[in-house]
Amino acid sequence: MLPLALSPPPSARVPPIMLLRDSGKMTMETSSPSQPQRLLWCYCYHHCPEESANNSCRTDGYCFTMVEEDDRGVPVFTSGCLGLVGSQFQCRDTGGSLQRRALLCCTDMDYCNRDLQPSLPPQHSAGYVDSSVHYTALFISISFCTAILVFLTILCYFWYKRQESQSRYSFGLESDDMYIHPGESLKDLIEQSQSSGSGSGLPLLVQRTIAKQIQMVTQIGKGRYGEVWMGRWRGERVAVKVFFTMEEASWFRETEIYQTVLMRHENILGFIAADIKGTGSWTQLYLITDYHESGSLYDYLRSTTLDGRAMLRLAYSSISGLCHLHTEIFGTQGKPAIAHRDLKSKNILVKRNGTCCIADLGLAVKFISDTNEVDIPPNTRVGTKRYMAPEVLDESLNRVHFQSYIMADMYSFGLILWEITRKCISGGIVEEFQLPYYDLVPTDPSYEDMREMVCMQRRRPPFPNRWSSDECLRQMGKLMSECWAHSPASRLTALRVKKTLAKMSESQDIKL
Repeated sequence: MLPLALSPPPSARVPPIMLLRDSGKMTMETSSPSQPQRLLWCYCYHHCPEESANNSCRTDGYCFTMVEEDDRGVPVFTSGCLGLVGSQFQCRDTGGSLQRRALLCCTDMDYCNRDLQPSLPPQHSAGYVDSSVHYTALFISISFCTAILVFLTILCYFWYKRQESQSRYSFGLESDDMYIHPGESLKDLIEQSQSSGSGSGLPLLVQRTIAKQIQMVTQIGKGRYGEVWMGRWRGERVAVKVFFTMEEASWFRETEIYQTVLMRHENILGFIAADIKGTGSWTQLYLITDYHESGSLYDYLRSTTLDGRAMLRLAYSSISGLCHLHTEIFGTQGKPAIAHRDLKSKNILVKRNGTCCIADLGLAVKFISDTNEVDIPPNTRVGTKRYMAPEVLDESLNRVHFQSYIMADMYSFGLILWEITRKCISGGIVEEFQLPYYDLVPTDPSYEDMREMVCMQRRRPPFPNRWSSDECLRQMGKLMSECWAHSPASRLTALRVKKTLAKMSESQDIKL
């Protein structure tokens, strides 16, 4: 801002001049031209030059009185002499001060400024806006807008998660009969799906239609994840696994694994459909699979005595399913290698023909060969402590190396072979069914119990004496020992176990 020059008045009597500072600017108001200037005596207060005396000063310009707000907003009055040239209070901007200021000047008589009473301009006059009020208002506005934005973001997030959860396997409200022709069986639908080349299960709308039409009949099991029911769809029996709401991660993972390309195999539980049913107040997560009336291998062994053929049939079919799970199939429609991570006799089902299929894939991990990464499910469940490999119990398992999970599965499978072999009769003798380590740890063992036996003492389930006198049982004992070796690198692969069991069957002329 350039200074506003004042011309010397031609006489000693000039109308008063008012100078106002407003928002960093000085304005000057004056009336008519004046007379030649004479020397004036002025009253001075807070602005007296060194040579002044008795609060008086003399000037060739003007007497002035000024009022100015200090930093606390308190008015402070100053009086003194204002020269025509050289004074710091000349009519100009003096450095961008934020205080308000009013200046009255006079030349009509000596000490004329004694009675001058300048007043500060109103807060909003001449476009003035107090900066503190301005910044406070700005801060409040920004805070308010931010709070609204955060609230809307949170609201949108929860709305999106709910919609995603309810629509993951539900697409619209079309008629139930649009996607399935009357008279079509589950076998027909699955064969059509496989012949279409997708290799990853039924279309999602067909799954949803089946799920809506199922009639629940009898509850056949209950676990930490939820319940298992026997249901009917168009007269066919199916198994319906109903997950607890907090087990959504397990439900989603198991559904994802079952629908992996080329996953379907005769020794892996046949997947039919998955769906979410519910309203705003409740939700049910359904997983619909083939129904096997014999139940789990655990249930089957508790009530059944095996001969050599039945033993090898159970063992061979189980390892065939695990081998398919572990094997990566390359190609455009390829299948990733998958490790089970919770292998036990309760998670293997027995079919009517005496063969097995592997179930409960909620903890499975996939190997993404393109990026050399392990796809680990984002749930908090862990495997079953009784069946955990030494490297899992002592937490030395290499979590970024997929083969580590494969070898942990093989340890668990060795224990399953032990359970199966104990129920094979020889010489008229058969042991009662027991879980591995039944004689070494409590019924519900802790990590410390299992770690002490498996890792520190390196104990393994014992072999009955009769096994040594039966060649088939002796070979089974050798096979399971090589599966549960303490060092993962020393364990057999699923393919090697499968080939060994096939050779044992051939040598005894057993058709698997």
